Amino acid sequence: MNTDKTARRRPEEPGSPTVYLEDVSFDFSGETLFENLNFTVPGGEWTCLIGPSGCGKSTLLRMISGSLRDGLSGVIRFSNGRQHAGLTAWMAQKDLLLPWLSVVENVCLGARLRGDMSNRKRARAWSLLEQVGLGDYCKALPSELSGGMRQRVALLRTLMEDRPVILMDEPFSALDALTRLKLQDLAAAMLSDTTVLMVTHDPQEALRLGHRIYVMNGRPARLGEPLVPPGNPPRKPGDPQIAALQAVLLERLNGGVRL
Repeated sequence: MNTDKTARRRPEEPGSPTVYLEDVSFDFSGETLFENLNFTVPGGEWTCLIGPSGCGKSTLLRMISGSLRDGLSGVIRFSNGRQHAGLTAWMAQKDLLLPWLSVVENVCLGARLRGDMSNRKRARAWSLLEQVGLGDYCKALPSELSGGMRQRVALLRTLMEDRPVILMDEPFSALDALTRLKLQDLAAAMLSDTTVLMVTHDPQEALRLGHRIYVMNGRPARLGEPLVPPGNPPRKPGDPQIAALQAVLLERLNGGVRL
């Protein structure tokens, strides 16, 4: 069983629920990925998950989103008392933009699919695109954009869903270093009061963005005690304290073997 009793607490932000996983177990193809897992994602903060490929990080996101139910036992609940429906939005590693839709149409994709497209929502999409420097590309197709521009569109599409819980699966890993830093800063600013759970393989990214960082490994998957960096995200990558914590995080990833 995993607990996080030592994690620091703060009052929950209105509209940003805490997510609780209580005695959660999950079997897939006859193999146990999780067994009696207890895990808390605090409201209004960024929680980062890091660990080796295949240990169950993405599966955990899918369970919280409600898209994975077969083979699942235990309780996944939100502090506002609501169920999964309408609470979570997903930002994947790839931008997944629809090539035949314009930039603004991709940003508004969720509303379009629900038949809920309105002038107000279109105006908000245009405003967000202006904020991220894409105002001149509203009518462009994804093929006309760079990789970093496409990721900005994908981020705005996630924000347009107005969900209080954001699940992010390596959303910046395909970007060059400079673009990655810029989009990390943008995401931290635009999701500052949102409950975020992000999977990453990059220790520096986790330390820049996470209020707390968990290392996941093993089968069934286990979570160690959270690492809590000082200050608020996004932190400066050259901060000596962050550099020191990166060594600690790498040691935990390496199973406690000193590097």
